[in-house]
Amino acid sequence: MTGARTTVHLLRHGEVHNPEGVLYGRLPGFRLSDDGLAMAHAAAEALRGRDVTAVVSSPLQRAQETAAPIGEVFGLPVSLDERLLESENHFEGKAFGVGDGALRHPANWPHLRNPFTPSWGEPYTAVAARVLAAVADVRDRVTGHEAVCVSHQLPIWTARRAAEGRRLWHRPDRRQCGLASLTSLVYEGERLVRVDYTEPAGAASRRPGFGA
Repeated sequence: MTGARTTVHLLRHGEVHNPEGVLYGRLPGFRLSDDGLAMAHAAAEALRGRDVTAVVSSPLQRAQETAAPIGEVFGLPVSLDERLLESENHFEGKAFGVGDGALRHPANWPHLRNPFTPSWGEPYTAVAARVLAAVADVRDRVTGHEAVCVSHQLPIWTARRAAEGRRLWHRPDRRQCGLASLTSLVYEGERLVRVDYTEPAGAASRRPGFGA
């Protein structure tokens, strides 16, 4: 179906239960909070009635818990794709801040030497490439329909910037990718024609998160 319109929704997971305020990254055992579960259901309800024929998730627990209500709404299994994982980060498992956080320790400073790569973790180019490869695969599998891929803030935002032809380095506090938000990539054939952004959880989407 050359030129068929296909939409791939990149859904960031909901709020995580993280009482210690650490950068949890790829660490296991970080589940959604009660509010995060509500956000996941809000995203599923926002998608209800759309032509979703595939649901794919990062293997991390918080992403799978966000994907589950969507699978239930559409009667679809949730498949896993490691390319949707959170990015690697040297500060994983640490409190990241000036005060008593990781920034206080000189041993960590070399990892902050280059914000453009970035030097503290997986290169932005690698993140964008793997996420967009996952998007392309599911897009081609559901041509003419819609799919949902549940991932994490930095991978979604980096993939969006790459898809739009923008530079990949950026200020983390300026990412447009709130909790349980939908970044929808609309294609005609293989050509990206539009990017839509919505926050089904409303103002709650803009709460701060760590390693999200």
